[in-house]
Amino acid sequence: MAEKRNFDSVATTWDDEPRRVKLAREVADAVIGATKPTREMDALDFGCGTGLLTLSLQPHVRNITGLDSSGGMLEILERKVEEQGLANLHTLFLDIEKGERPSERFHLIASAMTLHHVRDTAGLLRIFFDLLHPGGALCLADLDREDGTFHDDPTGVVHFGFDRLEIMGMLAEAGFERVSAVTAAMIHKSSPQRTRDYPVFLISGRKPG
Repeated sequence: MAEKRNFDSVATTWDDEPRRVKLAREVADAVIGATKPTREMDALDFGCGTGLLTLSLQPHVRNITGLDSSGGMLEILERKVEEQGLANLHTLFLDIEKGERPSERFHLIASAMTLHHVRDTAGLLRIFFDLLHPGGALCLADLDREDGTFHDDPTGVVHFGFDRLEIMGMLAEAGFERVSAVTAAMIHKSSPQRTRDYPVFLISGRKPG
């Protein structure tokens, strides 16, 4: 099994990278465009980190839960929640890969740049299906298949991006309907060795009902 990355150690400086902030806004726009969330919906941000996506979705839903297996990341998000006085944003420290599960059900589950850290992709999609109310929406944002050059530190990375059709097929196998894909963002990375753009997809689907 691949070594897990220690996200606690980078939590305090995570938001200092403008590229991450920009990506979260672009993914949020794509999620909102795909699902048209309302203030009657309860949402989950899986692998929320410091809450960049969570906070962008928060004004559009009734309640949103930021779930992460990094306590350090959640501490940063909790500080933001306190500073902004947000009553409808909650955090959940939980590791689904250890068999832990939220007790709630949701109308919307979103996740950005977390899927490539999860070994059992198909199993995770089945869990998401079970966690959704009938008619609920799932939105997954991650990298298109890449050659392993995206991450400067590949610790904890078990997939170098994904083939969109493969992920869409997994959603269909898990029971999702109305599965579709769009390009949500483009991440530009430049170094002395190379300059490259990495596309980020948003794949969405609905639980029947």
